[in-house]
Amino acid sequence: MISRLRLHPTILLMASAHLMVDGYGNIYAPMLPILIPRLGLSLAAAGTLTMLFQMAASVAQVGFGNLADQWRPRTLIMVGPVVSVTVLSLLGLATSREMLAGVLIVGGLGAAAFHPPAAALAHRLGGDRQGLAMSVYITGGTLGFSLGPLFFAPFAERFGLEWTPLLALPGLAVVAFFVRRVPEIPLHPSTSRGFAALRPYARPLALLYTIVVLRTLASLTFATFVPVMLTRRGLSVGEAGASVAAYLFGSGVGGFFGGPAADRFGARRVIALSLVLSTPFLFVAPFLSGWMFVVVLAIGGLFLQSTLPVNVTFGQSLAPVSAATVSSLMMGFAWGTGGLSVPFVGMIADRIGIEHTLVGVSLIPLAAAACALPLPARASARAPSQPADVIVPDTGR
Repeated sequence: MISRLRLHPTILLMASAHLMVDGYGNIYAPMLPILIPRLGLSLAAAGTLTMLFQMAASVAQVGFGNLADQWRPRTLIMVGPVVSVTVLSLLGLATSREMLAGVLIVGGLGAAAFHPPAAALAHRLGGDRQGLAMSVYITGGTLGFSLGPLFFAPFAERFGLEWTPLLALPGLAVVAFFVRRVPEIPLHPSTSRGFAALRPYARPLALLYTIVVLRTLASLTFATFVPVMLTRRGLSVGEAGASVAAYLFGSGVGGFFGGPAADRFGARRVIALSLVLSTPFLFVAPFLSGWMFVVVLAIGGLFLQSTLPVNVTFGQSLAPVSAATVSSLMMGFAWGTGGLSVPFVGMIADRIGIEHTLVGVSLIPLAAAACALPLPARASARAPSQPADVIVPDTGR
């Protein structure tokens, strides 16, 4: 299928690894209904822990992205998934907030090491279909993020939190297959890499960054607090996890189609329109229940997250000599900055209720859409299409 889409086969490997990394990266929120009473967490404390994880998994990508543009991106791609999957599976052993924070931070750093060089490699191998290549890569992550609640929450509910270390086994099996096949990744020949190369593109990159921050705040708020809202309405942890999984699955579908749409219609148009279309669905969802709630929330997630690969690819096309650094800004630092606001959202939810808070947050994508209007219709620069200089090992062994 990948060959028929005219994509480099290594992109599928990257998407598989991304599925595992982001799948285990969503182990915390689905288990909040169990962790909150066990550790005596308030919603504000739960949001603070989300912030710490986002800082480690997202904000730290800036450092790893700059490092990947100048050092050994292949090493980061190989080591990051192993650390992330192994450490995050220990979450159920946490007996205090401090211990839980440590697990989330270390596991998040593993994810941060993987994302920038992996996204840069997917972009580099995209050729003339960079939007589609990034959509395939990112969709792997969003599908893992969406399917995680279907697996982690029911497991913990059935067997208990103390058995979560066993969850590492399937993830490590997939990662072991992947790391043996990571290709050699030569550095870009330019003498100017990292942050120094981004100065000529400061204005459009700042707008893209703001868009991702606002979108991430809305997305993380719904993903973090919907499980708590649903369990307070009487649903089981597994049922709440399934509802969030549907929302995140819709997000993944949107991400897959967003990249090809940007290839055809232009990034600015796709970003602005999808953010506007997400608002009415997210606004109405908290007032609904049952299958209507799930469907409407999933559609909102589809439109909201369809901008995800578009922002990354657009930024990489503006500054191809620092593709990993741009990836870290769009996928990491911006996501982490959005995550910093989640504790404050939790504080508001403690005071006025989760439903009213989600209604307010649903309007944030409109502000993000406004930031897209001054962007150029298309990037003036094109990333080099050099799939031949990436040495791909035999994947048939």
